[in-house]
Amino acid sequence: MSDVRRVTRRLGLRTAVAAAVTVPLLGTVSASAGRGGGGGGGDHPLDVMTFNLRFASTAEPHSWATRRPVMRELLRRAAPDVIGTQEGLYPQVRDIASDLGGRYDWIGTGRAGGSRDEFVAVFYDTERLAPAEYDHFWLSDTPEVIASNTWGGSHVRMVTWVRFRDLRAGGREFYVLNTHLDSGSQYARVRAAGLIGQRIAGLDRALPVVVTGDFNSAAHRNPVYDTMLDAGLVDTWDTAAERGAPYATFHGYRPLVPDGDRIDWILTSPGVRAVRTAVDT
Repeated sequence: MSDVRRVTRRLGLRTAVAAAVTVPLLGTVSASAGRGGGGGGGDHPLDVMTFNLRFASTAEPHSWATRRPVMRELLRRAAPDVIGTQEGLYPQVRDIASDLGGRYDWIGTGRAGGSRDEFVAVFYDTERLAPAEYDHFWLSDTPEVIASNTWGGSHVRMVTWVRFRDLRAGGREFYVLNTHLDSGSQYARVRAAGLIGQRIAGLDRALPVVVTGDFNSAAHRNPVYDTMLDAGLVDTWDTAAERGAPYATFHGYRPLVPDGDRIDWILTSPGVRAVRTAVDT
């Protein structure tokens, strides 16, 4: 968040990139990372986070049982309106829902279908947002086929998308797409980015779009990033009026790396005005 703080115990959390977005009536969005005052005026700033949870392993010293209390602290303190998560297994996603409390709900399915395998779940504050429509598609040549993988990726990959109504802003609507691109194949990542761009082009162009995800690609230094921006998106990290200290968003349970690769992004349609953004450590 904009007041970047370290949790008291370094227990191997992936860092989270967060953004606060306002969704005006005619499709501009103001995006920033973290909660807090300022920014957006009467535009009702909306806080958005992307967070690779790291799947629920039992191996110590970084088991889910060890990591969960720290993650609970981070999420409750940040209290985003929308969270795009990656890697969460079904019991883990349910734990996150429980830790966030009854105000939150979530949308998602396992990448192998149903409750199997990892989720790219979208959590949301039900006091602020109501889903009007949602669906999933798989990052392959057959995107409607559950668990399809045709580009040689190391794992099945997918997108969960939701069209939200903002209950605090007259019911104005916007889209959220959440994804996790392949960790092993650059070809699969580039093809996936192209498909996401095509799908965004098919949405209601009058509505703002927010894309959260772990792209497994360094911002500004990978064709995946170029493909996403060529699809008409902008990077809130670059457009934000205020920005926290930059860190690599994957640290492998080692000390944080200042100015390292930012592989977790929050992208938006070009009408977005980014107020604040930061990596929450």
